[in-house]
Amino acid sequence: MPIVITEAKIFACTQSQALGEKIAKAFGTSLGNVITSTYSDGEFQPSYEESIRGTRIFIIGSTNPGPGNLMEMLLMIDAAKRASARHITAVLPYFGWARQDRKDKPRVPIAAKLVAKMLETAGATRIITMDLHADQIQGFFEKPVDHLYGSIIFLPYLQSLNLPNLTIASPDMGGSKRAYAYSKALGSDVVICYKQRAKANVISHMELIGEVKGKNVVLVDDMVDTAGTLTKAADLMMERGALSVRAICTHPILSGNAYERLEQSKLEELIVTDSIPLSQESEKIRVLSCADLFADVMQKVHNNKSISSKFVM
Repeated sequence: MPIVITEAKIFACTQSQALGEKIAKAFGTSLGNVITSTYSDGEFQPSYEESIRGTRIFIIGSTNPGPGNLMEMLLMIDAAKRASARHITAVLPYFGWARQDRKDKPRVPIAAKLVAKMLETAGATRIITMDLHADQIQGFFEKPVDHLYGSIIFLPYLQSLNLPNLTIASPDMGGSKRAYAYSKALGSDVVICYKQRAKANVISHMELIGEVKGKNVVLVDDMVDTAGTLTKAADLMMERGALSVRAICTHPILSGNAYERLEQSKLEELIVTDSIPLSQESEKIRVLSCADLFADVMQKVHNNKSISSKFVM
């Protein structure tokens, strides 16, 4: 029997509404209608205001903390399952809680594994996400995971800058693989920052492995939270003779004093995607949209076509 391709519908969680509209437009449709009712105590209930029976639906929503973003995604998946959607694809531009991907000390949770199980239990039949904090998080799922790379968005922009003496840098040892992949694509050198933390989000010491004198440096990371690591690395590299320092970070969490740190640092430019909406504007931040990437992959998934061309790294 021939494969019957059902209608696809796209919905977005509250905080990813703007990105959802961009993705839907690039997909060639409009966002589906969801109404969220909120009780006075903060409890909320999403409701699909159109039939989704027998359809493939894509639910777009980053799950960055606070917990309401994840809870909304889970409720929308559950509602879709109970409304007899045929396929439920959770599109998570940013997969939150991913830094807790292992036990790094006694008596702590593995939150990334828990979130994966929650999404599957709610009813997700497929996951599409981008630049996981650790690639092995894919193994926490039993359902198919399409793990996209932000490099397909960032590389053309970097190449358009035509920076001489370009050097790619990793802000920590854990990101060295990502930095080497960028350097290979751009034919550039690599330097690595070695850091020690006093506690979460607090760096006690940082050292540079490699030469940056006379170089235009681009730091590469999957996320920027408080911007402490990036700004400290940028200042250190400028002290060591770098001509300029830019940073590429896929997910702009930017919590706490991040915006103030960016403005006061020697970082020339922070390049991010719109996987998470910015809470304020900054002349140092350039946003490149990931909407076309997700829309293209969603089209291919819907039509049962290969997406291997999207795995640049």
